[in-house]
Amino acid sequence: MPSALSIDLRERVVAAIEAGSSRRQAAQRFGIGAASAIRWHERYRQDGRIAPRPMGGDRNSQRLEAQAALILRTYEEHPQSFLRELRDRLSERGVRASTSSLSRFFARHRITRKKGLSTRPSRSGRM
Repeated sequence: MPSALSIDLRERVVAAIEAGSSRRQAAQRFGIGAASAIRWHERYRQDGRIAPRPMGGDRNSQRLEAQAALILRTYEEHPQSFLRELRDRLSERGVRASTSSLSRFFARHRITRKKGLSTRPSRSGRM
C-alpha cells in the first residue's frame, strides 16, 4: 500500500495556494495530482490540519462489536441459520450488517458455524 506524501510537501502546496496560486497550478508546480491539492487545501481550510489521516485498518468492526451481545444471542436462538438469515433477523432488530462482516465477527470470536448432518447417510456405502 502506498504511503502518504510528506507533511513538508503538503505544507508547501497549501502555502502556495494561500499565497495566491490556484489549486491546480500548485499541484502542477509540485508534481502531485490536482485532487490531492484540492483535498489538502480544503482540509486545511476546514480543520486547520495538513497531516494525513490514518490509512487502512478496520473502521466498521467497532460498530458491530458494540452489538456483540445481541448478535450472539440471536445466533444462539437459531444456530443452524445461514448468515443471510442471521443478517435479516438482526436488521429486524435495528442492527445493520453484511454477511461478510458477520463472517469476520464470528472468526474474531472463534465461533465456527459448521452445519450438522441434516440428512441421513447414503444407503449405498463406499464402493
